[in-house]
Amino acid sequence: MQILLSSEQPPKSWGKNPLLSFSDNQATIHLENSEKSDRTLIQKAARKLRGQGIDDVELVGNDWSLENCWAFYQGFYTAKQDWAVEFPELGDDHEELLARIQCGDFVREIINLPSSVITPLELAQRSARFIAGLAEEYAGKSAVDFHIISGEELKAQNYLGIWNVGKGAENPPAMLQLDFNPTANPESPVLACLVGKGITFDSGGYSIKPSNFMDSMRTDMGGAALVTGALGLAIARGLNRRVKLFLCCAENLVSGNAFKLGDIITYRNGVKAEILNTDAEGRLVLADGLIDASSENAQFILDAATLTGAAKVALGNDYHCVLSMDEELTTDLFNAAKEEQEPFWRLPFEELHRSQISSSFADISNTSSAAVAAGASTATAFLSHFVKDYQQNWLHLDCSATYRKTPSDLWATGATGLGVQTIANLLLTKATQL
Repeated sequence: MQILLSSEQPPKSWGKNPLLSFSDNQATIHLENSEKSDRTLIQKAARKLRGQGIDDVELVGNDWSLENCWAFYQGFYTAKQDWAVEFPELGDDHEELLARIQCGDFVREIINLPSSVITPLELAQRSARFIAGLAEEYAGKSAVDFHIISGEELKAQNYLGIWNVGKGAENPPAMLQLDFNPTANPESPVLACLVGKGITFDSGGYSIKPSNFMDSMRTDMGGAALVTGALGLAIARGLNRRVKLFLCCAENLVSGNAFKLGDIITYRNGVKAEILNTDAEGRLVLADGLIDASSENAQFILDAATLTGAAKVALGNDYHCVLSMDEELTTDLFNAAKEEQEPFWRLPFEELHRSQISSSFADISNTSSAAVAAGASTATAFLSHFVKDYQQNWLHLDCSATYRKTPSDLWATGATGLGVQTIANLLLTKATQL
């Protein structure tokens, strides 16, 4: 079916202000302004078309800009991928559209796949291959070096957060350490360190989740997928500065070997953390990645994680949460988000939150001790103990918008890919500021 854009209203027989009308083998999306550029309406129209069983379309006419095509693709996408879209010629924008699709699809597919396929080691390996492939295409073969630490080797090298969370599962935990260095100079400074939570299935451990909260927990590696896809898009857009990627991957399951409430983890930086809830495991694995990231003296650190239910209570599935004490870096992120038309919202992170994770047996606990806890903020406070200078050059993203359990008028059920463009934009912005 051919799809047209129009600012003209169809015959009254289609009702008042219809979004869609049909004639022969053609559908028309009716927009409310003469510029024929409204991403939200176009995405809604694409969802309606898919809802009517239309699965093979060609975008025709002269009004399909890059952003219009991308909006349509976002709404037309479904997890089963049983559809096809033929795009018009976009000239110089064609490569950008293909890069968004390639990197966005990587994120969506790897989040949507079952945990029987995406194990911790598989997540690390697929992510490394994805970045290496893009680097070879856009920056040269020598641009990527990576190392994966897994299983008992994590314990031997004192990556005790990842190891403790994953030690109860049959599939071993893993950590990806990837260095994208297009300068080929081993002494080149690091622009950014990206750290991603990669919990490929989260049962809650001994603090077990009820079934209706566990059925989508294969998606608890959304942060790892997001930062990987974002680095890939930045590379495709011409990133020429060094970036390091750390993915902290594990399954959080119940077994005789699983970590327990009351356990204390002593991290490589000397911080001791008491486990008061095994379902607050994401911060435990991220701590290992943040310790590594802090040692790189990067211009900034960004971590991404589907970390707290509190963030979803605050913002639903519509925004990613931003928590940081660095005003300039936060402003840069929101400017990037505005340019890319992606939804982010700031939640508070202050010194007072660091006093709300006290422990009687260790330096900190992995849950809040406050009577009324600001869950997303105290989770950030936990992470701050593993960032060398947490008040500057560090952004934490609590990713509430990575996945939808039910469809909306904009998105199908499943992963969204939201945030990929914003983080890629931020990387490129920071790269040009030096």
